[in-house]
Amino acid sequence: MSKLVVLQSTKQPSISLLPSSLSDFNGTKLCQIQYKRKVWQPKGALHVAASSTKKILIMGGTRFIGVFLSRILVKEGHQVTLFTRGKAPITQQLPGESDSEYSDFKSKILHLKGDRKDFEFVKSSLSAEGFNVVYDINGREADEVEPILDALPNLEQFIYCSSAGVYLKSDLLPHCETDAVDPKSRHKGKLNTENLLDSRGVNWTSLRPVYIYGPLNYNPVEEWFFHRLKAGRPIPIPNSGVQISQLGHVKDLAKAFIQVLGNEKASKQVFNISGEKYVTFDGLARACAKAAGYPEPEIVHYNPKEFDFGKQKAFPFRDQHFFASIEKAKHVLGWKPEFDLVEGLADSYNLDFGRGTYRKEADFSTDDMILGKSLVLQA
Repeated sequence: MSKLVVLQSTKQPSISLLPSSLSDFNGTKLCQIQYKRKVWQPKGALHVAASSTKKILIMGGTRFIGVFLSRILVKEGHQVTLFTRGKAPITQQLPGESDSEYSDFKSKILHLKGDRKDFEFVKSSLSAEGFNVVYDINGREADEVEPILDALPNLEQFIYCSSAGVYLKSDLLPHCETDAVDPKSRHKGKLNTENLLDSRGVNWTSLRPVYIYGPLNYNPVEEWFFHRLKAGRPIPIPNSGVQISQLGHVKDLAKAFIQVLGNEKASKQVFNISGEKYVTFDGLARACAKAAGYPEPEIVHYNPKEFDFGKQKAFPFRDQHFFASIEKAKHVLGWKPEFDLVEGLADSYNLDFGRGTYRKEADFSTDDMILGKSLVLQA
């Protein structure tokens, strides 16, 4: 039977996903890459004063958001346990972390190995531990959350990572927390989870990010642009390229998760979390180039209806205006994003892609279809 273990603090070799460092975990000065650019000052230090010490469970926590969140929580003195299947390393030394800092973090983080879809195991293991707070980073369906609530009747707070994708498509933007939601969206499981939390009467808080970016991002958001910039290829963007979207840095999201912890103002509330500014698709391509030190890219616009990409995804964003207001989080929580878009993209590039680490190999097959077709819209 799985058990709770303390990870040993012996130094581990770098894992293959991140063969080198990500530079400074809290941000560092940019190195010179290809083209001269503005020197970047350190930003995003992961330290936020939280409430009294808690026994905290994070569902997930080894891939992206949880990597940053767990470090803040441990630094603040909380006892943190990660619930994962154990298929990925529970910790990894982040570049810029000293050996002693990493050893300290690794010696304090706890791991509970199990499958969250094994509901009986979830109930028995969690009830035995009696956690005060649960951060659910990877929950997708309501039935995955119900056994957690059953196991922890005295839970002080359930903090959920939802998505702005739950909103019903609208001509009136930005999306606000009170806007209509879409029960048929591909994120309906997250919407159902929010409804479950409310119906169970627990003290819950839900954050709805828009597009998340930053070091370790496993979704092809900024990485999609960086691959094309590095290869010196044109960037194909659907239709006019003036579709407006929004990105939020993972470190800003992690800090928002901290600021709702033990916060009475966050009780039974939903908050949109993302960046301060909105950006067009064309603007994002140029921002990625500026952040990474590449020349302004050639942008090719195309009509998606003229192509059959099959199951391949030719562009990483939904082809529509999609952005949300973060005013509620700013006014109620006192939270605000530290990173502007270019600074955040520079952080991501220099701590990840610019060091030769990325999640997916470049695939330009759909690009070649677009660029090889004569009937394209003029950039």
